[in-house]
Amino acid sequence: MLRRELPSDETAGRVIRLAGGRIAPGVDEGPLQAFQPWDERMQPLCWWQEEPVALSLEARPGEDWSDARAWLARLPESWFPLLSTALQVAAWLDNHRFCGRCGAPARRLDAEFAMHCEQCGHRNYPRISPCIITLVTHGESLLLARSPRFPPGRYSTLAGFIEPGEAAEEAVRREIFEEVGLSVGRVSYFRSQAWPFPHSLMLGFFAEAASRRIRIDGVEIADAAWFSPRRLPQLPPLYSISRALIETHLREVGSRG
Repeated sequence: MLRRELPSDETAGRVIRLAGGRIAPGVDEGPLQAFQPWDERMQPLCWWQEEPVALSLEARPGEDWSDARAWLARLPESWFPLLSTALQVAAWLDNHRFCGRCGAPARRLDAEFAMHCEQCGHRNYPRISPCIITLVTHGESLLLARSPRFPPGRYSTLAGFIEPGEAAEEAVRREIFEEVGLSVGRVSYFRSQAWPFPHSLMLGFFAEAASRRIRIDGVEIADAAWFSPRRLPQLPPLYSISRALIETHLREVGSRG
């Protein structure tokens, strides 16, 4: 449904209006505005169902604009790549209006996602921050944890940024030990997901714990516990890779029975 080719030669198409992480309602209860002429301020974004789409960054959101998580929660999963792309490109445009090397104003290029500095020649591209996200298991049990930022009652899998010079598998073991004090045995890759809050690429893993003894760090993790597949807390939203890790484990456990 999404074609990652910039419609740079187009002068009209669909539009996503975005401000401060909030997206304007469009036609048919979706986030896309009706087909319309584009102005020079709009960023060509992609093709969606063979229609060109541009991004329009607004000064402030309207009262009826919903945040991105609300849109993702109510739209079919097929919309995730489009909204993820729009949100990450919007964050990049907003944060890179000036050259990071010399401070001069940067100019947006048409042929690719790039901001070019005419003064020193530096060019920057949308930032992508690799992270690991891991479901730790011990037999059938799942280790789930709470961040202080989570809604009350919600638990999720462990996650963290990959450090410079670090392999993803090394980051899995380090983050698990730092956050809950566990050493793990086998680590296996699941899949990845772009996560536009604001520009992460989540690399999903399963990890088998060597023991069940937890020691939380008390900073990034407010609470952690082992849960039975038959008695689970409030889980992360369905559109998240965290939930996909959990549901995959639950299906595997169920198939054994």
